Amino acid sequence: MNQDLAIENFSALAQDSRLAIFRLLVSKEPHGLPVGEISRMLDIVPSTLSGHLGILKRAGLLKSTRQQREIHYTANLDHMGVLIRFMLQDCCNGQVENCGEIISLVKT
Repeated sequence: MNQDLAIENFSALAQDSRLAIFRLLVSKEPHGLPVGEISRMLDIVPSTLSGHLGILKRAGLLKSTRQQREIHYTANLDHMGVLIRFMLQDCCNGQVENCGEIISLVKT
């Protein structure tokens, strides 16, 4: 990951509805949710939700699959792990013993 991609990812999450969508989908891992369920649970109209989902997907934070007539979304936890590792790669100036707890969270 590079700095431009990290900024794009954080920009995608830097909005109330998109952050709520991502957090909801993280809570529903590994199965995720269909679009209609996301709309209902977060009370976001489908046309607005579609735009938010598109931004999150283009940033790499969501994955989608078609299941019959509905699109199903899941959080892309692998991608989020890459983003977190990018943010922590220089943690404690290489003194891992000072930040071991944070590093262990990222490795799991």
